[in-house]
Amino acid sequence: MLSIVCPIYNEEKYIAKCIDSILAQDFPKDNLEVIFVDGMSNDKTREIVKEYISKFSFIRLIDNPERIVPYAMNYGIKESKGDIIIRLDAHAEYPTNYFSVLVHHLNELNADNVGAVCKTDVLNKNNKTLAIKEVLSNKFGVGNSTFRTGIDDIQLVDTVPFGCWKRDVFDKYGMYDVRLVRNQDIELNKRIIRGGGSIYIVPDTYCTYLARETYSGIAKNNYGNGMWNILTCAYTKQLSSLSLRHFIPLIFVLSLILPIIGGMFWSPIMVVSILSLITYIVTLSVVCIKLSITKGLHFIYLLLAFITLHISYGLGSLYGVLKIPFLK
Repeated sequence: MLSIVCPIYNEEKYIAKCIDSILAQDFPKDNLEVIFVDGMSNDKTREIVKEYISKFSFIRLIDNPERIVPYAMNYGIKESKGDIIIRLDAHAEYPTNYFSVLVHHLNELNADNVGAVCKTDVLNKNNKTLAIKEVLSNKFGVGNSTFRTGIDDIQLVDTVPFGCWKRDVFDKYGMYDVRLVRNQDIELNKRIIRGGGSIYIVPDTYCTYLARETYSGIAKNNYGNGMWNILTCAYTKQLSSLSLRHFIPLIFVLSLILPIIGGMFWSPIMVVSILSLITYIVTLSVVCIKLSITKGLHFIYLLLAFITLHISYGLGSLYGVLKIPFLK
């Protein structure tokens, strides 16, 4: 039995595409259950899911009054009956072999968690959204995140998007940490590794994440990601709960802000901010020019998307640092 757990909240734009890609899976439906855990959506998400439930008995809907992902996952895992559990995201679509490939490799590799590359796409394609799509899968945008940049062979990694686990993994390493509004998957994976477990990413399948299509959407999402990077380390008291790439935007923002503050007392130190900004702008311009030429993308849209991503992420991390003394 395979149990699919999918946290949802106000996903009316995406949920039908997600469910359709689940229904198209080549995994036998007699051995499948799909549990949507809803954070009390106030749009048409629940109605859409219930329409599918009326047609397919293996789809279920349960409530998540706490409305955040770690609670949703824990509710779904406890409610599930499967020997193997896969987490999905409603903002994504999955090729027909997604379930079968992950289950096969989980058993073949005797792994604690198996995942695949997460390609980035957009629902509505135009010059701006295609630039955003590129930035969210480019190494200059997301660092050395293997599951975003792609692989050619099976690799041991520190984390994968979503996940495919045997049920006993949660007895062994614990459930999701309900204090973490974000980064709960990364933290769980780091916990697995610290406990001696193994996580693999495999090349035989992938998922497609449908990204936010506005600069304000990117800024809001990455501000939250940046903040929760810091809070994750604070709550878990483990700096290794995340990787170095998660802190680069914070280092960049601090390289701009701290010398300016220091310059109030000793003006020559402000040159550090100027050098940091010039280095960033030159590097960013080179990257954007190259992408414009090789991929035919709009230079200005690329520039704005990279800047929005990096600055919002860094400012979110800075706010997280300032918030630590006030954490319960």
